[in-house]
Amino acid sequence: MSHPHVIRTPDQRLRIFVSSTLQELAEERRAARNAIERLHLAPVMFELGARPHPPRELYRSYLQQSDVFLGLYWERYGWVAPDEQVSGLEDEYNLCPDDVPRLLYVKASDHRDERLTGLLNRIREDDRAAYKYFETSKELARLVEADLATLLAERFDQSRPSVQDEPDPSLAGLRRSGPDPAVADPVRLPVPLTGLVGRERDIAEIRGMLASGTRFVTLVGAGGIGKSRLAIAAARASAPEFEDGAVFVDLSAVHDPERVPSRIAQSLGVRDTGDAPIMDNLATALRERSILLVLDNFEQVVEAAPALTTLLAEAPELAIMVTSRVLLRISGEQSYDVEPLADEHAVDLFVERAHAVKPDFEITPDNEEAVERVCEALDGVPLAIELAAARVRVLSPAELLERLDRRLSVLVGGPRDLPARQQTIRRTIEWSTQLLDSDQRKLLARLGVFEGGFTLEAAEFVGSENARGGLSDTGDVSADETSDRASSPTGATGATGENDVLESLAALVDSSLVGQHDSDDRPRFSLQAIVREYAREQLARSGEQPAVRDAHARYFLALGDDAEDDLRGAGQRRWMQRLGDERDNLRAAERFLLDGHDWDRAARLAFSLYLYWWVTGLLGEVRTWMEEALSSGDELSAHTRAIALYFSRTIMFWKDPDGSVAADLAESIELFRQTGDPNGEGIASISLALALLAGDAPDTARARRVMEAALDLYRSTGSAWGESMALVLLGRVALREGDLAEAQDHFTASLALTNRSGDRVGQRIASYHLGWTELMLGDVAAARSDFALSVTISAAVGHPEGIAYGLEGMVAVAALSHDDERAGELAGAAQALRERSGLHNGPTFTFHRRYLDDLLSGPHGDEVAAAIAAGRELTVEEAVAEALEVGRGEFEPEEVPENDPGEAP
Repeated sequence: MSHPHVIRTPDQRLRIFVSSTLQELAEERRAARNAIERLHLAPVMFELGARPHPPRELYRSYLQQSDVFLGLYWERYGWVAPDEQVSGLEDEYNLCPDDVPRLLYVKASDHRDERLTGLLNRIREDDRAAYKYFETSKELARLVEADLATLLAERFDQSRPSVQDEPDPSLAGLRRSGPDPAVADPVRLPVPLTGLVGRERDIAEIRGMLASGTRFVTLVGAGGIGKSRLAIAAARASAPEFEDGAVFVDLSAVHDPERVPSRIAQSLGVRDTGDAPIMDNLATALRERSILLVLDNFEQVVEAAPALTTLLAEAPELAIMVTSRVLLRISGEQSYDVEPLADEHAVDLFVERAHAVKPDFEITPDNEEAVERVCEALDGVPLAIELAAARVRVLSPAELLERLDRRLSVLVGGPRDLPARQQTIRRTIEWSTQLLDSDQRKLLARLGVFEGGFTLEAAEFVGSENARGGLSDTGDVSADETSDRASSPTGATGATGENDVLESLAALVDSSLVGQHDSDDRPRFSLQAIVREYAREQLARSGEQPAVRDAHARYFLALGDDAEDDLRGAGQRRWMQRLGDERDNLRAAERFLLDGHDWDRAARLAFSLYLYWWVTGLLGEVRTWMEEALSSGDELSAHTRAIALYFSRTIMFWKDPDGSVAADLAESIELFRQTGDPNGEGIASISLALALLAGDAPDTARARRVMEAALDLYRSTGSAWGESMALVLLGRVALREGDLAEAQDHFTASLALTNRSGDRVGQRIASYHLGWTELMLGDVAAARSDFALSVTISAAVGHPEGIAYGLEGMVAVAALSHDDERAGELAGAAQALRERSGLHNGPTFTFHRRYLDDLLSGPHGDEVAAAIAAGRELTVEEAVAEALEVGRGEFEPEEVPENDPGEAP
């Protein structure tokens, strides 16, 4: 069947109309809205609309503009307006256009309004509607997300169907980009824009294995066979069996087995703080969770397999699904062989993919045999079929078959000891590239340097003559140079005449060798892992690899320079989002520089993005990079040594029994001063002050001198961010010295600075510190307001540590308000959040424990202990709502990227 080719731009997201009574289903409406937004769809809800219009006019207009009708029903039929025969609830259902899919969910009840019962009876007989029961808002959210994902796969054609292969970096773009979410979502799986073809039996069998108690399943098959897409579909089907749902971990950009635990941690929202082994944090985070992990593309890090058995032993309700081209061969592993598509399904896939490039393509008596023979020649391998089908725009099936027969019989697709199907896909890639011109083939090879996707500007930079023209005298490129290229009509000058980078990239997308998707307002591109392998082989053979990798590093060095200042102010969210998209490329650039002992540029890339690494919980990884420089035996420049000392010591400020950390930080400060870097001098001063304030015998006098000097320095350079942080540290010095009034003044001034500059991370830090000071001064109401601001900002930016700090402040407020049960609940929620986020090992700046201990030792200690246990079971959203004293499900933080978290200094 042929479908119209619909292209939706990011501002034209599919709209989901939500119909229900408002008050009785407020929590369920919130759950449905969250599920819709997790799929990057637009919820259309009465309470979100403009008010000046009559209600019936409003929802009639909404319905006409919506793509899916989602109805929620419980006990009430709803109000019937004067001169109307039915309630708004029934009217919305009646007005739903006939061609709009209807997903309906009914909450179980024995006390339903009679008219609602009649409406539901009518709905049951409507064959246009899908109809399900639910009991809790959490169950509803899972149903809505799963059903919408299935519906999208079945009903809506998108601009670029995803290739049925593993691993697919473009799948990551279908999730929120950037650093990982703060522990709460029950299902975090990519949402492919097209459905699987012919895999229903596989999904059922894999789901059965997991349901029967199998805890370790490896999906094994050749590259391009469709393991990733199958794993995602099977995980989505199995997710309701796990209380904490399913999480996808993309390992396509991970080449070092030792980095596997860190990648799993990031996908779970567990921070690599560097103060404890990441495996310890993972084990703690997973110990009490019922969750399914999907680890994609494991064959390149197979040596990390023993770490998976360790996690399974530590977390009894954890299950793991792995995709790999080879078995892991560890205890407990059960394999599932992913076979090629059956003949009829292979033809279906060919037709579906052909529609994407030639919407009027159909199977006819004249071409049917040729299509079947094409699929047979390609062994039913999905990626090979899709690459070939993309050519029907210019070749008939008969011409395609002739070219395939001729090419595949003579091409050598790589090592002859590869499995037959692996050779098939490699030969198909080679055949596809033979249909490109020389400039397009060169660009494909160069694009192999990217990890996890890339932007058009980045492709233009590494694909230009600059990428192979050798290194400049400094081996560097300015941020302005990158901006100039990015702003030109086609980017950097193409490798040959008219066939510039943009045109070549478009040809690669048309050929399905490069995938395209959108992230925020910026288009992104990616290569399938097996295509990227091929591209890298060609790049190595060309002799251009060193120059192209250097160009890649120079591009991201310039990106870091551009981001450095904006990360501290109003551009914070935008840059966190963008850098989150580029995280794997940043790592790859850093790895290239480290491997080449290019310590100066490696340190520069690390330090320009200091705030990004800090707020996203990646300082532990940066620390290992800089320790590599310090232990290399090479002579480091003064500025590089300052940076390396800073990163290797800052996260250990609280472990300094002999004063060595403080001494190294003092050396870092002096080196920054000598090399004329006031920002570095100030940042290192903050860490030195923290080291001096730690422990049982703090050196407050020296800490004050260090921070007063840093404050003067930041004021002289006009750095509002630095000034606000210095004021926070001076406030902490004052607290240590018992001068509450001075501390209050410093924290108030810091908050005012961050409010003016738009620094959300700084606002959170300042408001939290101010809350404790005001609590100590006896102003409980003011403290509650400050802690509420800290919680609100932290929830809005998805920062688990900030939420935990705010909850702990609210514990003290509740205790002083004689609300013992609430204090216990919030304490339990904060404790669980720290454990699940990997933030439970290091030092904390909080005083809530003294209030909690008083309650536990008091006459109601048993009730408080029970409340703590109950609080550990709260979701993050429920804990935030409890802290802010709003109805659970009613808290509506502003929508900002998940990747904008921060830490208290």
